[in-house]
Amino acid sequence: MNDTSRKPNILMIVADDMGYGDFGAFNPGAVQTPNLDALMGEGICFRQHYSASPICSPARASLLTGRVPHRTGAITQHELHGLDRIALREVTIADMFSQSGYKTGLVGKWHNGALDHRFEPNARGFEEFVGFCGGWSDYYDYSLRVNESYRRSDGKNITDVFTDEALSFIKRHRDNPFYLQLSYNAPHSPFQAPEELVEKYRAKGFNRVTATTYAMIETMDQGIGRILQYLEDAQLSENTIVLFTSDNGPAFFNPPYMLEPGEDTFNERFNCGMRGSKGWIYEGGIRVPMIVRFPGRISAGQMNDDLVHFTDWLPTLIGLTGIDRLEGPAFDGHDLSPMMLGGSVNIEPRRFWQWNFYIPNIGTNAAMRDGDWKLVRPMISGTRFFSKELYVSEEDELRTKAFVEADQKHKRDPRSISELLPVPRVNLPEPEAPELYNIAIDPGEETDLAEVHPERTSRMLGCLETWFEDAEAERMTIPGALRD
Repeated sequence: MNDTSRKPNILMIVADDMGYGDFGAFNPGAVQTPNLDALMGEGICFRQHYSASPICSPARASLLTGRVPHRTGAITQHELHGLDRIALREVTIADMFSQSGYKTGLVGKWHNGALDHRFEPNARGFEEFVGFCGGWSDYYDYSLRVNESYRRSDGKNITDVFTDEALSFIKRHRDNPFYLQLSYNAPHSPFQAPEELVEKYRAKGFNRVTATTYAMIETMDQGIGRILQYLEDAQLSENTIVLFTSDNGPAFFNPPYMLEPGEDTFNERFNCGMRGSKGWIYEGGIRVPMIVRFPGRISAGQMNDDLVHFTDWLPTLIGLTGIDRLEGPAFDGHDLSPMMLGGSVNIEPRRFWQWNFYIPNIGTNAAMRDGDWKLVRPMISGTRFFSKELYVSEEDELRTKAFVEADQKHKRDPRSISELLPVPRVNLPEPEAPELYNIAIDPGEETDLAEVHPERTSRMLGCLETWFEDAEAERMTIPGALRD
């Protein structure tokens, strides 16, 4: 029998580079995700749900802390410079639940601190960790961290391995409340999946990259189905909050080393008509799926169009479970649990984003939502990709290459490495003119209304700059944040 007197379990599932168009429910006839589609029908799906960043590490930091990325110190994905790290003063979701008697585990991708054990999962509230600390992994030839040890690949697809490890964690802790974060690296490159699934999508006319991406997603969906079935069989479903989201939007641009010879580095796939993709603060880069199921507490079959953000989930889970909050930095997010349980809550109409390589700059790739309106500071032309002229010397490039090669071959123990590459100096060109969109009538961000509404544009630009200055001022108090 299910014990409803104990605190509810939490299963937080995070995909990597998956958009709304990667659900069968939103892209029928293309990708097949029957288990995620069913989960959507059993809970609530937020259709205006936003990541905190269009790139991995900052987004994950917000999900873990309930705070915007800049405040946490995790400003970009460059672990070799330490810029993916969550500052040690931050209190993570795992810290919170561990101190409240939960068993805590992370299975899969971390990417919020490597090369120094103080920033790794076992030091940030997760009692158990099976996965990798960096930004990506091969799907068949990999080396996984198992707490303080390593385990080499046996040739099994890593997505299936993560599913197995998640099931093992749940089975071992089924008699205790648990917080499990299952962070699949699918469908992040490299593009590798079971051949029979790839061929199924190739037969539909998709190129290799898209076909493999959909095959990777279907493999993940099958694993999620296995986990949900176990929760049902073990009579844990009624007392388990299941969440599913993605760290950022789909990756349409991929570096050549993730592709086969001759493949285009740009591979666009359907994303429900949203502009942009991973890396951009247009809707396609930051608007991502979120499904929440809590049987008997959250009504099934809901489609919600409130403005919801990654920073909301830690305060909301505290509200849903009733645990005590640990003392720590102030949340940027809000507790949505009253609304989700049938009551009401005032949803914050204003949300903010900014991301660029290395040193944050409000003049590029920044945005603000204020109700239906969205202000965009476009990414400065020519700065989307790694540019030697803008960012890094040839000497730094050679050091980075050697560092990566040593890491991938495990010629060193990353738990004892404290040396980091210097953060390159950045010389960005002048910002481009701000853009203004009404998302309610123009979700594809096709019609720039900045010249039609100059006062609104100016007012929102001022709010965006004030937010940035405040967040950056807090980041600068982190030891090491002033490195250049």
